[in-house]
Amino acid sequence: MNLPNKISVVRICMIPVFILFFYLEAVPYNRVIAAVIFAAAALTDMLDGHIARSRGLVTNLGKFLDPIADKVLVATAFILALTAENIFGLFGTWCYIAGAVCICVILARELIISAFRQIAAASGIVLAAEKLGKYKTTFQDVCIFFLLLSADFSGTAGKVLNVIGLVLFAVAVVLTVWSGVSYVLKNRQVLADNER
Repeated sequence: MNLPNKISVVRICMIPVFILFFYLEAVPYNRVIAAVIFAAAALTDMLDGHIARSRGLVTNLGKFLDPIADKVLVATAFILALTAENIFGLFGTWCYIAGAVCICVILARELIISAFRQIAAASGIVLAAEKLGKYKTTFQDVCIFFLLLSADFSGTAGKVLNVIGLVLFAVAVVLTVWSGVSYVLKNRQVLADNER
């Protein structure tokens, strides 16, 4: 197993640690610690990709592990955020419901694009990553970081962090939908009916 793949495995192993600290209320500022663990895990995503490309270490195992690690980390963080009332529900029930619906949209997009890529791979079509997808991932990671931080602070500080996180979350949702639709439209030949 090469270095980038080892980093991906480390990222996957960080997920249960992240979950543990998110709920470990016996530890002061456990959500801040969870946010730092999440940020460290998210940074390894950029690191393993950079090492793999720059050193020519791209492997099939890496192509499998890297997106799985990234998607499971982000999905876990969003789902955990829904279990904390003061993350999406700080401004009322409507905000919580909107957050839940948007997270459903984000997860649906990831499943759709993953299936789309599988169809492309089965047809021997190589799909290049798009910049919009990278921006989407960046905004998702940063919004999660701020939302997690906000859960450990009360008063003005907590509200400011929460508002920053929610604004970034709204941008992330728009980019998620936009990048997904753009990706499918630009590669619609994948869905072409080749039957005779």
